[in-house]
Amino acid sequence: MSTTNSLMKLVASTVAAGLLGAIALVPIAGLSGAAVAQTNETMQTNLSDLTDGRGPGVTTITDSTDQPIAYIYAQRRFEVGGDQISTSMKDAIVSIEDRRFYEHDGVDLQGFGRAMLTNLVAGGVEQGASTINQQYVKNFLLLVEATDEAEQAAAVETSIPRKLREMKMASDLETTLSKDEILTRYLNIVPFGNGAYGIEAAARTYFDISAAELSVPQSAMLAGIVQSSSYLNPYTNHDGVFERRNTVLGAMADTGAITAEEAAAFQQEPLGVLETPRGLSNGCIGAGDRGFFCDYALQYLSEQGITQDMLSKDSYTIKLTLDPTVQDAAHAAVSSHVDPTAPGVAEVVNVIKPGENSRDILAISSSRNYGLDLDAGETMLPQATSRVGNGAGSIFKIFTAAAAIQKGAGLDTMLDVPARYEVKGMGTGGASNCPANTYCVENAGSYAPRMTLQDALAQSPNTTFIQMIEQVGVDTVVDLSVKLGLRSYTDEGSFDGESSIADYMKDHNLGSYTLGPTSVNPLELSNVAATIASGGMWCEPNPIISVHDRGGNEVYIDRPTCERAVERKTAEALAVGMSKDIVSGTASGAANMYGWGLPTAAKTGTTESNQSSSFMGFNDKFAAVPYIYNDGTSTTPLCSGPVRQCGSGNLFGGNEPAQTWFHMANNVGAAAQGSLPNSTDSFRLGTSGELLNKVIGQGEAAARRLIESEGYKVTTRTITGSGRPRGTVVSAMPEGAVLIDGSTVVLNISDGSSPAPAAPTNEDNSDRDTPTPPPAGGRGTTIEDAINDAINQFFR
Repeated sequence: MSTTNSLMKLVASTVAAGLLGAIALVPIAGLSGAAVAQTNETMQTNLSDLTDGRGPGVTTITDSTDQPIAYIYAQRRFEVGGDQISTSMKDAIVSIEDRRFYEHDGVDLQGFGRAMLTNLVAGGVEQGASTINQQYVKNFLLLVEATDEAEQAAAVETSIPRKLREMKMASDLETTLSKDEILTRYLNIVPFGNGAYGIEAAARTYFDISAAELSVPQSAMLAGIVQSSSYLNPYTNHDGVFERRNTVLGAMADTGAITAEEAAAFQQEPLGVLETPRGLSNGCIGAGDRGFFCDYALQYLSEQGITQDMLSKDSYTIKLTLDPTVQDAAHAAVSSHVDPTAPGVAEVVNVIKPGENSRDILAISSSRNYGLDLDAGETMLPQATSRVGNGAGSIFKIFTAAAAIQKGAGLDTMLDVPARYEVKGMGTGGASNCPANTYCVENAGSYAPRMTLQDALAQSPNTTFIQMIEQVGVDTVVDLSVKLGLRSYTDEGSFDGESSIADYMKDHNLGSYTLGPTSVNPLELSNVAATIASGGMWCEPNPIISVHDRGGNEVYIDRPTCERAVERKTAEALAVGMSKDIVSGTASGAANMYGWGLPTAAKTGTTESNQSSSFMGFNDKFAAVPYIYNDGTSTTPLCSGPVRQCGSGNLFGGNEPAQTWFHMANNVGAAAQGSLPNSTDSFRLGTSGELLNKVIGQGEAAARRLIESEGYKVTTRTITGSGRPRGTVVSAMPEGAVLIDGSTVVLNISDGSSPAPAAPTNEDNSDRDTPTPPPAGGRGTTIEDAINDAINQFFR
């Protein structure tokens, strides 16, 4: 028998020596010169990659505090250095897979010759005799280099040419890597079952420890699994894995890694695996309520050229701007005001930190839970960051107000408030009984016949803003809205598949634009608020603090330069103008409900038939716009308390949207720390107001000359009861909503009479409510007016 074994060894050695000399020739036999060159080049490239040794890893996404919220990977692998793998794991894998690992030069000639002789006699591949080097080559080509099924098949095909190529590359590794480097790369590449690639993932999956902490029996089990990671699964084949582990322990004793007594003792121990394998969520689905933010960040990175495929095949670390405290407050607010399972209706909110040089997103949330169970009301649609719903309603009036302020209007500019207004050339339809080719608008409540621009922003009469947009121009208002943040409104085909929203509104000169009837991107709307809060500087909303590759190098992100959308004085005047809404306007009820009295610029909005509603609120530290809309396939009126789809809507921006904002702001420190610009005379008067004030008290002729010299037309009318000398100017006002270039100024000229004496007090009625002088807006406070005011304030 010994003579036979010696003969077999001799033959095997001879075969090995002869075939090893042909390794470089067999893979290319029969190929043309060009094909030979290409094959050699491919092998050299593969060898370079093998030397580098990097396999697909796990990309980690964290919040702004470095807390992981999601992972992305094609193969769950965590690369570790040789010093981060226990010695027992290295001993176990060498003992069972390649006990001559430290003796051969990448190819075990004795084992190879024996296997080759057997294969030649059998006429095929019966034995492998693969070294750890060879297994590393095969697994690397299969798991890392192969990009399709054909390449995967080529990496594991049972052919002598493939085996010889593998041997050549395995041998070449020895010239560039140390034994420990090869062993470490191998342990980082091979699969261990249950989605674990590499030894670190395997240790976490089965034992919830690191590779450095693996004990001898744990190492033996994992080394045994490598033989067939699908078959040797401790959760489905306990006995098979137990037996294989004990075989490895015996091999470790044979190589001297442990004693026979230790092996015998370890073989009695249970496997000790976790009750269930510890996996790792893949993708934003594991981020919970942070999933919407996670999705938007990945979309943002994709547009930067950092694709999902890149993230799944490498090990990036992505740090988001997501503030966990703000995110929690946002999610709690929207989910408490709109039931996450409510059919067909959702509330979304984005929180943005204002800034003149940056625009970080602090939170993105929806009342819907992020997930795949549609029956439970879950969704993965980008609700908060794409155009949805039926519009933001009266929030769009701020764009018309901004245009008027740019053209010289002040916050104290007096505006007409007719109950109904009809205009031609600005669309058709609207209110009932509207003449042909006419756009008709009515107010939803009762208002004083005139009020200031600031009061108009707070109380939101429709007719006033239709008059205003008629005068300042639809083009101007649309362009301003885009500059302030509604950038997607210029996307081609966004309105009807052909025209952008902006172009369609301008081309058709639609005055209804000021009433906000078009779907909006809630993130863009929040950024409008942040732009105004930042003194009129627009910056792109940013979800990313940094991206680092696996080497710790920061990846460059090309961010657009911030740009001025409107002049600072316009933005600041608008912010001050919006500050009255929570005090005496349509959001005052919600502000009182939550005890909110801090300086806040605000505007409510509700679309026709109450199909969507919103609330914009901001200061210089905090900007957000809660938005409630139909998120199903129907456009149905929405009702309040609780928010739901209903037959006749009564949901307004001053209801749940405003309540959501104050609920959230009460739990965010930045919201309470922010401020607004100080009100100034220039804000109140505007440039036109300053001019009109100059002529008060002047004679008619002098006043006319001054106003005409500034490019305006003049008309006069005589009024009584002024008390000023006859022929002097009592007051001056624009003929239209605001004073713009070329428009007409009305001079009210005194007839010289004195004011009528005050009416005597009726003592019999002294216990009744006494009407107080009307405020700057001209509205009285009779009981009827007070009721109407309350209705308008709460339901706009």
